[in-house]
Amino acid sequence: MSLTGSVWLVIVAAFIAANLPFVNHRWLAVGPVAAAPRKPLVGRLAELILLYFLVGGLALLLERRAGQIAPQSWEFYAITGTLFLTLAFPGFVYRYLLRRHG
Repeated sequence: MSLTGSVWLVIVAAFIAANLPFVNHRWLAVGPVAAAPRKPLVGRLAELILLYFLVGGLALLLERRAGQIAPQSWEFYAITGTLFLTLAFPGFVYRYLLRRHG
């Protein structure tokens, strides 16, 4: 896979993973349906954090295949975390602002 293809794969995977907790009622999209009428916001945020680390692992794997891994400091993780939250905005708006409940 080319370097450009790897970058686009990570961006698309991050967008899908960031919105996944907000568009379904299953735990991690493959587990059982939440017992309550819906998943609580805290559960969705926990899934969001877990999926952030999974996408980061995919990016690390692709970077390792491309060559030497560049060292990162806390600024890198702060920026990628806020980018992941920004990518989650459409799912959050759909779940809590646009959908009619009841």
